[in-house]
Formats: sequence, structure tokens, C-alpha cells
Amino acid sequence: MPAIRPPANRHRPGWRTPGARRVAPALGAAALAAVLAVTATGCGPSGDAASDKPSASPAQLGGDLALPPDLDARLKEMGLDLDKWKNGEWKKWNKEQWLREAEDFINPIIEDLWKPERMQEAQEPQKTVPQDVSGDQGVTDPEPRPVKAQPVQTPYRTNAAPVGKVFFDGPQGSMVCSATVVKDPANPGKSNMIWTAGHCVHAGKEGGWYRNIAFVPSFNDKALPASQVNRAPRQEVAPLGVWWADWAQTSKQWIAQGAAQGGAGAPYDFAVLHVKPEKGTTKSLEETVGAALPVEFNAPPVKDVAKMGAWGYPAAPPFDGARMFSCVDKPGRLSLFASQPTMYRIGCTMTGGSSGGGWFANGPDGKPALVSNTSIGPTNASWLAGPHLGTEAKGVYESVSKKFARR
Repeated sequence: MPAIRPPANRHRPGWRTPGARRVAPALGAAALAAVLAVTATGCGPSGDAASDKPSASPAQLGGDLALPPDLDARLKEMGLDLDKWKNGEWKKWNKEQWLREAEDFINPIIEDLWKPERMQEAQEPQKTVPQDVSGDQGVTDPEPRPVKAQPVQTPYRTNAAPVGKVFFDGPQGSMVCSATVVKDPANPGKSNMIWTAGHCVHAGKEGGWYRNIAFVPSFNDKALPASQVNRAPRQEVAPLGVWWADWAQTSKQWIAQGAAQGGAGAPYDFAVLHVKPEKGTTKSLEETVGAALPVEFNAPPVKDVAKMGAWGYPAAPPFDGARMFSCVDKPGRLSLFASQPTMYRIGCTMTGGSSGGGWFANGPDGKPALVSNTSIGPTNASWLAGPHLGTEAKGVYESVSKKFARR
């Protein structure tokens, strides 16, 4: 039911981080668009998810919709009070208290924090790289020609259902990225997992976890002009509700090496979030959206891939973050560091805000799969690059799935 067609990435933390994705051999642009018309896995969306009335209590749902029972205690151990946190304490970015280790992630729901006007004001992260970032070791292909990003057909929940935007707060203010609903091996048909870039959830070497991380599937479903988004009813801007991350995981390499400038950490710039609805509902994210994509690890080498497509919400000029776009191109290779994996690269004019957006291609079964995500791009917005998803990415993905296997 939901189709995935060329969307626009909208990400703001540390751009020019572009996105990458994987594609099956001999997959043309028209075929890719058709492939991304993902079949619904549930009843499909039927209005504003936030208005669904829960038929079970958080306890009956295994506690998945409630805050972790030890969260208040954990916060107090760190000198933080949950009530004060929700009332604005989270705005204090003391560098020495910035939580950065994997087990430190906390993200309590602050209801109605992400209102349409706040969403529209969010900026793309300033992750930039010079135009020539190659650390060529004989495995970097010629720079691709720019491919003009194409607007995705509306409504998005029919044409690009798994795609949405991630909002979060950092020391510089509110920021935005793109993300994709992916399947959960431990909960078939009922996934609450999304895929995005590491720099959309964690600041890397010089910082820690961002705060108030939330996902909005099919953001601005009808592609209202940016000038109207901040005045539109919330159900038009977030037709399927707002979903808060109750867990986030990125690579240890991104945490240790990641930086807002240059390509440091980019080959490992990916993250998986587990989310829950801001407003109570018994449906999972996958059931609410009507679709989720499998993740393909160790996709074929670029020589065997005819086309890849990147989707997202670009926010930096000439885009404004209000609409979804996509780019389809034959991928090439980009080598940043001799000791680290080669990245995928495609021609694409999407700008910051598209970071974290999925790259799609046909998997071994001929069906669409997520193969990468937008990570970096040059300051002239002529191409995007994304990580090759290998052993490290698979470990992050499976770890999040297992953590919520019984919930």
C-alpha cells in the first residue's frame, strides 16, 4: 500500500552529511520508484495515530509504553531530577555532564514539546566536508555528476510510507534529520525501529547523546508550503503521530571518532532507534505506518548495482525542509581512510536535513531494502555518501531488536 518514491531528506545536525542506500542490479529509476511502493504489513494508517484510544494499559503491554522503571533513579544518580528535566533542565548542556556512553541514553517524553512551529524552526546539523574529501587508496571512483533531487508524490503515507523526520535538541538548538521505519526481526509485522545517521542522535567525539529525540513518519503528508507548516493543525504535520525514542544505539566508532566537520567517523555514521508513541496506542509503528523495510547488510559491490535511491527532507537552501525529495543514481565508491570501509556515493543535490535518510535498493529476494543512509556531502551539494552496512551495523541493529524482543 504505502509506496516509496523519491523523497527529500531533511536533516540538520552536521550537514553536509548526505545519505546513501543500496540498490539491486539493473534497477532503473522507474523500477526503483515502483519497488519502493512498499506493501502494507498491517491494516495501514487510518487517521491520526495520536488520537487512537489504547485498549490496554502500559502494564498489559509489558511496560513498553511506560518510562523505564529505573529512569528516575538513574537520572538522580547523575544529579538530574525527572520533573525538572521535563520543565527545562534538559536545556543545560554542561559538557562534563553530557551523557555519551551507550548505556547512558535517556529520553523521557515531554508531551507536546514538538509542535508544528517548533518542528519547522529546527535546523539541519552543520556536518560539512570539503568538496574533495577522498583519501583515495585506489578505490575511489570519479566524482558523480549532480542529480537533481525530485519531489516525492503526495500523500507521503501512500508513496513513501516508511520515510519520516527525526527531531532533536542540541546545544545550538532544535535540529532535524531524516529516517526510515525498518523491520524488527524479533517482532515481525510490529516493528518500532527506525534507521538514521549516527550524527542525528549522538554528537560524536566531542559530545554525547542529543535530547528530546522524536520521529514523525510522513511529516507534512500533503507537502504544505513551509510558510503554512507552523500554522497547520498538528494532525496535518504529524498525521501518524509523534514517536519518541526510548532507546538509541550507534557505532562505537562514531562515538569515538565522529565530528561535525570533515569525514571523521562517516564510514560508521549510522544509528538505530526504538520508539514509542507520545500518545497511547496499542499499534506498533509499523502497523501505524503500514510498512517497514528490511535492512540488507553486505550488499553487492557497486559494480553489480545499477541504481540506488536516497530519500529525505533536505532543509538547507535552496530547500526548506517542508517537503520530501529523492535522488536515483548508479553508485560509486568513496574511500575516506585506508583503514576503514569504503562508502557509497551518488550524485544528488539534496542538502542538510536529508542526513539519516534511507538509501534503497532491491534485496536478494527482489524486494526493496534499506542498504545505507545519508551521511556526508560536499558544500556545493552535488553528491551524497553513505556507509556500507557491514558487521558493525548488523550488530547495532540486532542488539536493539534483542533488547525489546520480549516487550
